[in-house]
Amino acid sequence: MIFESSSSEETFRLGEVIGAKLRPGTVICLHGDLGVGKTVFVKGVAKGLGIDEPVCSPTFTILQEYREGRIPLFHFDVYRIEDPEEMYEIGFEEYLFGDGVCLIEWACRIEELIPAGAVSITIEKDIEKGVSYRRITMEEGSERAGGTV
Repeated sequence: MIFESSSSEETFRLGEVIGAKLRPGTVICLHGDLGVGKTVFVKGVAKGLGIDEPVCSPTFTILQEYREGRIPLFHFDVYRIEDPEEMYEIGFEEYLFGDGVCLIEWACRIEELIPAGAVSITIEKDIEKGVSYRRITMEEGSERAGGTV
């Protein structure tokens, strides 16, 4: 599926709609360049899950946990991971196969750890269509750069 967004508000709303439909055990891999709107999308997902606390990028902490919604949200940013084995140190598998939703930014860095059936969402800019334009492509359980998702 391909969605088009003309503003950060539309990207947020798409995340919110998707978040409202998510179930425990869902894994979403987010792909896109720096500054493309991945965290804006995650904020929308959090809202759709009923999470009202502020959502921020876990770039330096690797993981932010949000447990106050209808189901927990585990937001990973693995940009700084050098070796996928590092993920075991934070109990990554427990989150993947736990009772919440996992959103993983830069999942391509840990592709061998991503379970089959994960959802892949790619956010891309297209300057020819405007500075705020984003093409958001969602693929469910397909082969993708970043692992089998």
